[in-house]
Amino acid sequence: MPHRKLLENNRRWVAEQIAADPQYFDRLKGVHDPHFLWIGCSDARVPANVVTGTMAGEMFVHRNIANLVVPTDTNMLAVLQYAVEVLKVEDIIVCGHEGCGGVKAAMGTGAPPIVDNWLAGVRTVLRLHEDELSAITDEDARYARLVQLNVAEQVYNLSRTRVVQQAWAQGQTLRLHGWVYALTDGILRDLGVTTVGSEPEPVEQARELPSVAERRAREPELRAG
Repeated sequence: MPHRKLLENNRRWVAEQIAADPQYFDRLKGVHDPHFLWIGCSDARVPANVVTGTMAGEMFVHRNIANLVVPTDTNMLAVLQYAVEVLKVEDIIVCGHEGCGGVKAAMGTGAPPIVDNWLAGVRTVLRLHEDELSAITDEDARYARLVQLNVAEQVYNLSRTRVVQQAWAQGQTLRLHGWVYALTDGILRDLGVTTVGSEPEPVEQARELPSVAERRAREPELRAG
């Protein structure tokens, strides 16, 4: 059965870890001190530790469809409160990704009913930025831009939560970031909406990511620089 393969992989991984570092699990069980909170999409292609190259224990993680920060989502709020007030993380990353099925579904119809209900937040982003998005004639480009705008809006939503507002009021170091992961090349890109303090930058300032073709055209320039 396919699930048996996961158990076999686990046994192999444990053996490899112990062979490389006999004290690995003893050390890991003793401390839970992550440096970051990652709020990402549930998409199986975007595992937080893998794409950031972080080790077990370095990142506290919350994932949901389309990486939404919904003020009535007690699951997300519980994770946020624990990360900020108990773990004292200093950086929170909202990460979307190219090819997000949730964002795509919010642009049309046909999602399963409960999923469709959840995606109301993305449709709000679409409505708020209707003028900009409707001016983009290429459907793929419009889709990519909505992914970016959705991330930026979730950073804003995060900045308005009581947990974050209280942390800033108490002088706690807490930075909020908006990133997009590119499935086409595996690169994480900063949208430029990092927020420190109680006044987030306007979502309109989220800079547009270059297209894949533009990125590839600039690779020699970037390597030279």
